[in-house]
Amino acid sequence: MGLLEFNKLPINTLVGADWKTFNQITAGRTIDAPYKGKYRLTKAVCRLLSTLVSLQDRKYEKLLADKPLEHDPVFILGHWRSGTTFVHNVFSCDKHFGYNTTYQTVFPHLMMWGQPFFKKNMSWLMPDKRPTDNMELAVDLPQEEEFALANMMPYTYYNFWFLPKHMQEYADKYLLFDDITDEELKVFEEVFVKLIKISLWNTHGTQFLSKNPPHTGRVKELVKMFPNAKFIYLMRNPYTVFESTRSFFTNTIQPLKLQDISNEELEKNILSIYAKLYHKYEADKGCIPAGNLIEVKFEDFEADAMGMTEHIYQALSIPGFTEARADIEKYVGGKKGYKKNKYKYDDRTVHLVQENWGFALEQWEYEL
Repeated sequence: MGLLEFNKLPINTLVGADWKTFNQITAGRTIDAPYKGKYRLTKAVCRLLSTLVSLQDRKYEKLLADKPLEHDPVFILGHWRSGTTFVHNVFSCDKHFGYNTTYQTVFPHLMMWGQPFFKKNMSWLMPDKRPTDNMELAVDLPQEEEFALANMMPYTYYNFWFLPKHMQEYADKYLLFDDITDEELKVFEEVFVKLIKISLWNTHGTQFLSKNPPHTGRVKELVKMFPNAKFIYLMRNPYTVFESTRSFFTNTIQPLKLQDISNEELEKNILSIYAKLYHKYEADKGCIPAGNLIEVKFEDFEADAMGMTEHIYQALSIPGFTEARADIEKYVGGKKGYKKNKYKYDDRTVHLVQENWGFALEQWEYEL
């Protein structure tokens, strides 16, 4: 058990940003009065740690900058709370995969220099379970890369965790890439490739395994960057996704936000952005080459994780399942006693989902 609880964190994850990124994200934004102390402390720690960024940059240029990727990545897509974390953890048992770690999400600039010291302190302080679903947390476990990207550049959707009043703006620009400029897109591409190379170096993998819900809205750009990338798209009962996302966002945003947002506004944003993400993926998935996409209901994966994992390997022509089988079986077997959150759908939830997400219920054939 770490010394700190999520809802009592005195700083937020922007402590790990480089100084330029921190200032670009917060420039011209209002910091609400209750969070000015957190903002100032986060800024001070960020300024101090930013003096070390050049140490990693020099090492990266020397070791990795000119080194090509051996394989295009495997992307696990799907809306938040669609089971992407479990699938990511299962596939990461395959040692040929490399991934972004929890430590890297917070300190992406302290990976190739100083990691043992900072990781030890982070491990000592951080909670050992996620506050919303009791999933294990540890510094070296696989994690989605959007938090790391948010500390490496200002052009990511996860700025909304800090500045939730601008959630819709960030969605249109950096989740869906509808309003992103060519210059911003170029920076995104360069920074993302840099993150992938450092992740592979850190985890000794040869192929990057991505679990990042925001990538669901960026399929066209990802295919342009990685023409032979593989995509696993997860669907889950929209009633469950709504209840779980609302709980996850409401709880997770508390220690991160520098602005207030009402629960009503947050719920409204969740309903709207789900629809935007769904339709953007449906519009763009056709650009994925034949044989490089598989769509899976999470309920099917959860019911037979081993069988579905083998099926996905075969369908996407991913090598290495036989070698990874024992490690995957060990992980899956260890999760059999895991207690999931149980959701009861009240009349209001049923009405909101049917009214706002009926298209998903119909296409995926989900019922109460």
